[in-house]
Amino acid sequence: MSIRFRLLLSFASVVIVSVLLIVLSAYLLSVAVTGDFKSLRSFYTIHYGLHPLSEEEERIFLELKYLAKHDPAKLTDPKLLKDYDLQLKMVQAGLVVRRSEALIYSTPNMPQADFTGVLPAYDLGNYSIRNTLNVNSRFFGYAKFDFYFDEAAGVKGSIFVLRERSPFAEMVRTLLPVLIGVILLIVLITSFILYRYVTRKIVKPLEGLRQSAERIKAGDLTYELQAESRDEVGQLVMSFDEMRRQLHASIRLQLHYEENRKQLLSNISHDLRTPITTIKGYAEGIRDGVARTPEKLAQYAGAIHTRAADMERMVEELFFYSKLDLKKEPFSFEETELAALLQQITREHAIDFERHGIEVVWEEIPQRPVTVLADREKLKRVVHNLLHNSMKYMIREPKVIMIGVHAPEGADEVTVRLTDNGPGIPADALPHIFERFYRAESSRTWAAGGSGLGLAIARQIVEGHGGTIRADSEPGRGTSMFFTLQIVKEHR
Repeated sequence: MSIRFRLLLSFASVVIVSVLLIVLSAYLLSVAVTGDFKSLRSFYTIHYGLHPLSEEEERIFLELKYLAKHDPAKLTDPKLLKDYDLQLKMVQAGLVVRRSEALIYSTPNMPQADFTGVLPAYDLGNYSIRNTLNVNSRFFGYAKFDFYFDEAAGVKGSIFVLRERSPFAEMVRTLLPVLIGVILLIVLITSFILYRYVTRKIVKPLEGLRQSAERIKAGDLTYELQAESRDEVGQLVMSFDEMRRQLHASIRLQLHYEENRKQLLSNISHDLRTPITTIKGYAEGIRDGVARTPEKLAQYAGAIHTRAADMERMVEELFFYSKLDLKKEPFSFEETELAALLQQITREHAIDFERHGIEVVWEEIPQRPVTVLADREKLKRVVHNLLHNSMKYMIREPKVIMIGVHAPEGADEVTVRLTDNGPGIPADALPHIFERFYRAESSRTWAAGGSGLGLAIARQIVEGHGGTIRADSEPGRGTSMFFTLQIVKEHR
């Protein structure tokens, strides 16, 4: 059974129960007004203004009417009138007899009602014989008959059979059907509105969830759900769609990792093939006796050692990068004065700078100490990789590397800049230089040395410090490398 059908059944049950309760309440209210269960039948059969009397009262009225037509003199007999009044009293009604403008008899059980002057005028045609009277805020339903006591003398007379009616009973009798109809209509309209509201707020979002689940099952993770409310159902929709987005991102990341794994295997195979081929060639030369002199043998052995060392360095960098990429390389953070650390690193590379004929220029050094929370050894590796990258490609004279530390007053981070005057990097290659195994050369050779992991490792380390790294370059005008680090708050 669907939720929609259950809701429809629930609202239908509410309507039916409401109607039954309304009818029962109306029945009990009618019984309370009329006094007993049997009289309820006549509550609506005696219509106000048409049949204001009961069957027994009508019978007595017809007898009095007969006397008025055939023997009106008897209607002046007090004993006879009292006898009829007694019969009417048994059914809670009363009798009034009028002669000319005087009342010759008025039932004793209605002494508080003064009918003098309020009785309707004579209507000897008897066109309107049933109506109501309002006597001092008391309501009476009556049946009357006008006649002549003495037609020759023109003496007129009237008989009235009256029943007092409660204003509340009259109001209930008149308004109860309307009230029941209005309440029933309100219940139906309210139930329909609630059904539509619940369907729109609950069933429709659940239907969207079902469709999304079906698409996910079919492998489509692009179907987006929009929450139309902030209630529990809306939160469920938002959580489900967030799960879908994360699942989609996870699958895309998995595919990306799979593509990277394939690319990694291809790169490793490519980068290992050249040194292995070189080692194999030198080893075959030694085996075949090509290196016949000690000098030649030493040259071949040195080449084999160099290529083996290059392979060892590449494998070590690959292993280190993999640990960084998998977040398995621990960082040992400590407060470090950044400018002092950079100066120490440049001093450690002084021999390399001298051998390559490179001049180091300090462009900007803060006057105040700039303290960062850093892993000193890993940060050294970042600077080493950046410097080594600059030294490797600088071929024009003069060879200059400029270093700057920019930390504005009150800033949250410090920016380190290393600029060289090398050949620069093509614009199409610039976005990719921090990817692993990427080289800007059109052909991948070992002429320039390196594993292609230096800048990728630098990015992983900087991001592990909570910073960012980027490059600006223009072919023929050099390259600038920038990386940022967070400043320790108490040292701002």
